[in-house]
Amino acid sequence: MAEASADPAIRRYNGGHDWRGRPAPPLSVRDAETVIDQFATNWRAFAATGAPCGVVFAIVDARSGAAVGCCGVDDWSKEDVAQFGYWVAPSARGRGYATRAAILLTRWLFHLGAARVFLTIVAGNEESVAVARRAGFAYEGTMRAHGVWQGERCDVLWFAALPLEWAPDEGR
Repeated sequence: MAEASADPAIRRYNGGHDWRGRPAPPLSVRDAETVIDQFATNWRAFAATGAPCGVVFAIVDARSGAAVGCCGVDDWSKEDVAQFGYWVAPSARGRGYATRAAILLTRWLFHLGAARVFLTIVAGNEESVAVARRAGFAYEGTMRAHGVWQGERCDVLWFAALPLEWAPDEGR
C-alpha cells in the first residue's frame, strides 16, 4: 500500500487530492497500516448493515498470492447505484488483474442488488478506459472540467453497467 501510493499514476488517478488537485504525500508504512485497519472496519460495518460503501478487496496473483492492487466500493446510494475504483501496482499492470477485479466486483455488486454500477475515469487514463470497456462498461459521456489536477481543470469520463445489459469480455 505504501509503495503503491508513491506511484505517479496511482497518485494522479486514485490518490487523495486537495481542492487544487495537489496530491497528498505518499503513505508511510504506518499510514498504510491505518488505511488497511479502516478497510477492516468497513467490512465489519458491511457485515452489520449490508451497505457495502467503503468495502475494499485486495487484488492478488492467483498463483503466488502476492498482492498486486486493490479495488473497492466508493459509494452505494439510496437508489442502489454503486461506484467503485481500482488500482494495480506498476509491476503488475498489463496482465489483466484490473479487468478481472472489475468483473468480479461488478458481479458481486449486482448480486447485492445494485441497479447500476459506474466508474469515473480521468480523461487521459487510457489504460483504465480499456479496463472499463473489457469489463463490460458502456461509455456514457464526459463531465467536462469536472476534476482538478495540479491546479488545472480536467475532464472525467463516465462508464456504467446495468445488470440486464452487462456483457464483460471474460476472454482476457
